[in-house]
Amino acid sequence: MRRARIVSAPVSDYIRFGHHVTVGNVAAGEQVRWLPRRRASDLALPGNDFWLFDDNLVVFLHFTGDGELFPDGDEERTTDPAVVRLCSTAFEAVWERAVPHEEYLPS
Repeated sequence: MRRARIVSAPVSDYIRFGHHVTVGNVAAGEQVRWLPRRRASDLALPGNDFWLFDDNLVVFLHFTGDGELFPDGDEERTTDPAVVRLCSTAFEAVWERAVPHEEYLPS
């Protein structure tokens, strides 16, 4: 499993905490990379966070302005090949540029 996180700098306490606890995910075999938002300006990215499953299904997550999932809990799912391709291409571009968890130091 791979996870890429795009983060603003300086990072919030929430992101700093997330970075700290990610060591458990990495120990379990997950690969995690971090990309400072300022290094993503020239990347075409979907407008919402997403999970990509088996290059077949995209689940978009909708967050409020304070970082909470929208109260209705409504997530958007799609298998539309064009959307899947967009998200897959975006993820790979971020992954290529992002810093491995072990090397990323939140500022």
